[in-house]
Amino acid sequence: MFDIGFTELLIVGVVALIVLGPERLPHAVKTAGMWIGKIKRTLGSVQKEISEELRVEEMRREAKEQQEQLEKQVDSMTKPFHESLREDLLRPSPQPEKTATTATETSEESVTPEPRKPAAE
Repeated sequence: MFDIGFTELLIVGVVALIVLGPERLPHAVKTAGMWIGKIKRTLGSVQKEISEELRVEEMRREAKEQQEQLEKQVDSMTKPFHESLREDLLRPSPQPEKTATTATETSEESVTPEPRKPAAE
């Protein structure tokens, strides 16, 4: 991120020692370290949240693509059945032939016994 070498850090330390003095310098370094730690944790937390949101968004996009793909597959699988059903419904159905016998006549015929033949002796 920053390109700071050892000599730059040494110069900053000497200037801080001259400006703050030997009594307040340790307290200032400790406070600066705490602030830097808080900033790092905050940035890490923000980075983690952003990456999590990106991952969730990617999962949503993939789920939507899978859903569209499945809907296309279902449509392609059901299309022949719908067309066949539509043809069957639009085609005029043949009229069943009416028989001369009714249901009661048919049942009477089945109950009537056949005439018996004489037994041969």
